[in-house]
Amino acid sequence: MKKLSRKEEELMQVIWDLDKAFVKDAIEQYPEPKPHYNTIATLMKRLEEKGYLAHHEYGGSYEYYPVIAKESYKDTFMKKVLHTFFDNSYLNMLAYFAKEEKISPDEMKALVKMIEKDKK
Repeated sequence: MKKLSRKEEELMQVIWDLDKAFVKDAIEQYPEPKPHYNTIATLMKRLEEKGYLAHHEYGGSYEYYPVIAKESYKDTFMKKVLHTFFDNSYLNMLAYFAKEEKISPDEMKALVKMIEKDKK
């Protein structure tokens, strides 16, 4: 899977939320100031070239849809983060969030309960 830029990833989030979209549909999902039509059209073409989107053509208009599921992208992204920053250790990753106070002790306990429940 080819790496996405921040703008490409942002657009993929929009398309995953919509399931399919013409350029104008995607633009409507952005806050003001809205991106220019050509910017979104170019990003969609680039995402198609990278294998993230495909399209159906309707009289010269392209309706794009995701080829890669959001969950699949998330799994790949998280594995890369885990490998790059945490030496493939989930413990190191959780310790990071605990040290940075991004996760509270109560949330950590809830996480342990979730894990234990899923293993039963």
